[in-house]
Amino acid sequence: MRWGIISDSHDHLDYLGRALEIFKEEGVSLILHAGDFVSPFTARIFKKYPFQLIGVFGNNDGEKNGLRKAYQGIGEIYEDFYMGEIDGYKVFITHKEELIPYLARGGEFDFLIYGHTHIPRIERIGRGLIINPGECGGWLKGEPTVALLDPGKREAKIIHLK
Repeated sequence: MRWGIISDSHDHLDYLGRALEIFKEEGVSLILHAGDFVSPFTARIFKKYPFQLIGVFGNNDGEKNGLRKAYQGIGEIYEDFYMGEIDGYKVFITHKEELIPYLARGGEFDFLIYGHTHIPRIERIGRGLIINPGECGGWLKGEPTVALLDPGKREAKIIHLK
């Protein structure tokens, strides 16, 4: 079992498609999106793949109702954060980096996932991981990245899309 992690795709359809193709090749079953999808038309690419999606809105996701509607049947997009259990692992997903240090101190979560900074990060915290997949869209830093997580092994790696 593997999970794909994306953030800050910002409508870049080419890199988004590349990421999903890599996830397919890697046997990913679930995509976790830490916000900034931006436009509802991004769902068209997701519909080409069998992935389930759990996502959260980012600060650039203005058309929330349109995004929710477009992603129906693909998965759920939550307002500010997702907090729940996935396959027995406690997961927290947000776009807001400022929440991560506080949540990490509590040690309750197996995986803390966030976006917004456009900077890839994988850090071990006790038994879990903090993961920022960087920017799928590549607009700000010029280096499009996503992350691949093997929750059973508690290992993640950053994947460069260029």
